[in-house]
Amino acid sequence: MPHYVQRGTVPRKRHIQFRKPDGTLYSEQVFGTKGFSGIASILYHLHPPTQVENFEPLMDLRPALANRQALRHHHLRTAGAQPQGDAVSGRIPLLVNANVTLSLCCPKFTMPYLYKNADGDELIFVHEGQGALHTMFGLLTFGEGDYLVIPRGTIYQLELLRSPMRLLVVEAVGGPIEIPKRYRNEYGQLLEHAPFCERDIRVPETLEVHEETGHFEVRIKAQGALTAYHYNFHPFDVVGWDGYLYPWAFNIHDFEPITGSLHQPPPTHQTFSGPNFVVCSFVPRMLDYHPEAVPVPYNHSNVDSDEVLYYVNGNFSSRRGIERGSITLHPAGLPHGPQPGAVEASLGLKRTEEMAVMLDTFYPLQITEAALAFDDPTYPKSWLPRS
Repeated sequence: MPHYVQRGTVPRKRHIQFRKPDGTLYSEQVFGTKGFSGIASILYHLHPPTQVENFEPLMDLRPALANRQALRHHHLRTAGAQPQGDAVSGRIPLLVNANVTLSLCCPKFTMPYLYKNADGDELIFVHEGQGALHTMFGLLTFGEGDYLVIPRGTIYQLELLRSPMRLLVVEAVGGPIEIPKRYRNEYGQLLEHAPFCERDIRVPETLEVHEETGHFEVRIKAQGALTAYHYNFHPFDVVGWDGYLYPWAFNIHDFEPITGSLHQPPPTHQTFSGPNFVVCSFVPRMLDYHPEAVPVPYNHSNVDSDEVLYYVNGNFSSRRGIERGSITLHPAGLPHGPQPGAVEASLGLKRTEEMAVMLDTFYPLQITEAALAFDDPTYPKSWLPRS
């Protein structure tokens, strides 16, 4: 995260006695990364976070992979996906490798439990709907166009405030989801050439201190399996915290596009980096302004990465047959580019209103059995001349 934040009440120094009004000690927790050498926050609890009443295994969460497919382009038409489950149980894993899982989620109801992903960071893109992200760090309200960055190990509950809700979920394993290093100086401050700045980032608004006791379930994902932990106090019992590690939000509409006289490559749209993958934001922008410019992307081969595009809104000039909620997978080893007629149709255009989220991975993605239900088998031939 780019800056230090404090919420609630914390003692004057780290690791000193910090007492409740009744004289007993608050319980200090260091929530950190990279073995105490990375970014961290320190939280102060009413109860020791180690006190668990019971636990039980629930299920294996590793997605079923489809039988090996021929190397080809895919178009997943997910617009018709129906609401199911909550913001965790309703996830439909579509594409996966050792570092990242891409899922679609159209939750039907608010999570009746709390959740912790101990396997990796989560990036949730809110395509539709409004809600509240309740966490041990406090409350973040969100709406359409928001990216929610949830660090590994954060306990949270996602509440639906307006339906229908449609979420694109990126789960990382093997490293954090963070702002690209080339946008930051040696102190972590976002540079002048970065397409967004600290003013665009929203941090937990208010600290929700829960003092109640009773029965509270936290479902923890670890090593691909789900385990239920049961506590006799609410885990959001934090009276104060400070540091650099916490959930935060950034809206895609606050991304400032980088444009040029000739077509700019995808790295100019990069928004986040993860372990062996990047996430980019394509937003409404002025098109290339050279008098002989070709505004649509040129044919290109991703010789060392798979490219996934999630289509959010607008007119996608280089593709036909694409709709809101479409997901295309263009795997390494195959060229792709504008479909027939798209180049000529783009000449002279001054602006695009398209909006999309792109995931580029540097190791191959595998398609899941669940994804096959959305797959358009005619897509690989969509570059043929129209008959």
